Amino acid sequence: MESISVSGEAGGAGGALSYNALKRLDQVWSSICSAQSAVQEPKQVVSSKPGLFCNSDLAEKVADTFDVLICGGTLGIFIATSLSAKGLRVGVVERNLLKGREQDWNISRKELLELVDVGVLAEGDIQQATTATFNPNRCGFERKGEIWVEDILNLGVSPAKLIETVKERFKSLGGVIFEGCSVSSICIYKDAAVLQLLKGKILSSRLIIDAMGNFSPVVKQIRSGRKPDGVCLVVGSCCRGFEENSTSDVIYSSAEVKPVGESKAHYFWEAFPAGSGPTDRTTYMFTYVDPHPGCPKLEELLEDYWNLMPNYQGVSLDDLEILRVIFGIFPTYRDSPLPAAFDRVLQFGDASGIQSPVSFGGFGSLTRHLGRLTTGIHEAISGDFLDCNNLSLLNPYMPNLSASWLFQRAMSAKKESAVSPDFINDLLYVNFQSMQRLGEPVLRPFLQDVIQFGPLVKTLGLVMLTKPQIIPSIFKQVGVSVLLDWSGHFSMLGYYTFLSTFIDPVIRPFINAFPAKSMFKWKRQLEAWKYGAGLDYTLSHSKRTKSDAGTRTSTETWSKV
Repeated sequence: MESISVSGEAGGAGGALSYNALKRLDQVWSSICSAQSAVQEPKQVVSSKPGLFCNSDLAEKVADTFDVLICGGTLGIFIATSLSAKGLRVGVVERNLLKGREQDWNISRKELLELVDVGVLAEGDIQQATTATFNPNRCGFERKGEIWVEDILNLGVSPAKLIETVKERFKSLGGVIFEGCSVSSICIYKDAAVLQLLKGKILSSRLIIDAMGNFSPVVKQIRSGRKPDGVCLVVGSCCRGFEENSTSDVIYSSAEVKPVGESKAHYFWEAFPAGSGPTDRTTYMFTYVDPHPGCPKLEELLEDYWNLMPNYQGVSLDDLEILRVIFGIFPTYRDSPLPAAFDRVLQFGDASGIQSPVSFGGFGSLTRHLGRLTTGIHEAISGDFLDCNNLSLLNPYMPNLSASWLFQRAMSAKKESAVSPDFINDLLYVNFQSMQRLGEPVLRPFLQDVIQFGPLVKTLGLVMLTKPQIIPSIFKQVGVSVLLDWSGHFSMLGYYTFLSTFIDPVIRPFINAFPAKSMFKWKRQLEAWKYGAGLDYTLSHSKRTKSDAGTRTSTETWSKV
């Protein structure tokens, strides 16, 4: 790692590449795993002030005023651009240079098209940012079998090119970027939110959006430094020298749980071609853990990664040139998404916890919710609905997200376990087999972290019919309390599906006749039903292609090898 150039380091999760950055992140991870219920007493970044800002002493010191200020630019630039396209004056504060990392993201075309829908990108921009296209895509289970699909997370996109394109679009719309600026404090007045930067500059805004990611100081304050309920640990690399490099792995599950240091882990893998060269390939190894003393460190995972990756990919390390080493930790909380805790402050992206607890990196969930949030934020500002109660309607309870917690728990290895070492791999294979048999409408949404009631019921029913003997092991693995909690969210998932399917069409025609505040609340409620049931996901949207770019129409292939 010390011999690899780190000039391409960027902000955001996974943007740091150096060995020193790895050691620093392991120190953070060790503090999370400590025996204390709270990691540390968080700094009080946000405070409320009485009266009007315009009458305060700070009013004369304001350098600039905005409709919206966004703290955290790596992913915040996307919501900043979509709000600017709505005519709002938006500023972005980024502690580093606002740029994307060199390491490719693997995403589906559907996710990029959602950026087109909200005016962040033009379709031509997708072609420029796409560095690689790869099919078919494998879901593999060691010693069990494989399921091959097409057009799932099958595009390699350069974050550097993508974010630079969006950045230029944002500036063309009148947006302002403050690079190399860190947040010092946020003061909430009745008429404004005031952001003070570490360098002393003061900015005022009607709304501040916290897009500072998993380790946002504002989120730490809201959660009182509480430990996350679960964590996804990720290590990996981008290497040159893979001769077989035309397909990808959406997920590949190791055969068994294995000991790591003082703990145990079940390893999952992901791999895809990188756009930097024809033999360049990215491989990730990740695992889910419940943070506690003795959890494996990232450096320990990297040691396992180098030992296991050659066999996983059928290569020798001696034949590879290591371009980048990648690592990250992705904490998740049961009580997500995070409601607004302050007036005029809203969490966005990873900071809000809107991403699935089984995913690492929230770009897919960001694009999925970007249109909903852009419209809601614009209406909140237009109607001055900026108190915490109204802002919380933009990050509502979503039963499909909460139901995903069962999967995260089922995929987490325990140090003392009452199930066989191959249980996790076996459980996943049985579920994927069932989804494959049920067809594309069931498997495709699940592979893109969208849980829907009908497909979930069908899958669970088929699993119970085809392999009922696995059910007792599920109880042992996740525990009765987790299953009872999940049953409540499962019931709400069905309820939200009913409300969105049958009640929404009855209410929607009358909404525009409601008073402004009631109209705002009912629109958010209908969105909560729809998105909370996963009904925003449509197969037709996932198949959209740009014909004049030469992209072929998707022909889905579902074959078990």
